[in-house]
Amino acid sequence: MGIKLLPVFEKALRKRKRPVGKSWRVDETYVQVKGHWKYLYRAVDMAGNTVDFLLRAHRDKAAARRYFEKAIEQNGEPETITVDRSGANLAALEALNAERLTPIKVRQNKYLNNVVKQDHRAIKRIIKPMMGFKDFRCARIILSGIEVMHMIRKGQMCDDGVASTAAEQFYSLVI
Repeated sequence: MGIKLLPVFEKALRKRKRPVGKSWRVDETYVQVKGHWKYLYRAVDMAGNTVDFLLRAHRDKAAARRYFEKAIEQNGEPETITVDRSGANLAALEALNAERLTPIKVRQNKYLNNVVKQDHRAIKRIIKPMMGFKDFRCARIILSGIEVMHMIRKGQMCDDGVASTAAEQFYSLVI
């Protein structure tokens, strides 16, 4: 029952999510599904707010491009995107910039991505006791629920000036 509600919570949060900054740090981390490593693409802005996330089966140009298209569509266009030395991310951004009137500035720097790498830890801390997932679809849905709660804890939901706990904010998504 709960797995069916998580996409509803994610959709409700996206409507009430605070805007993110214009400088993004993008990285991918590994998640085990059916004994195989899959890739969770994630981005945070300079302040550490989660921009977006996407679970993909492969770590290639197509997967990175799909992630960037989704993130830009839902959060607006960034001025700068910082990636690590991943060639797939760089190739995807170069392909996107080739189609744009105003290109996004791309920086490749291993150490500027420490913000997003530290943010991975909060997600990994929850995933590790699960010892991986049995199904890709379920993994995607459960990870979206984990990310929603992580964003609420970080204060990324507009609460209309009313100070409330994370639990109250979560319950307000349903109402």
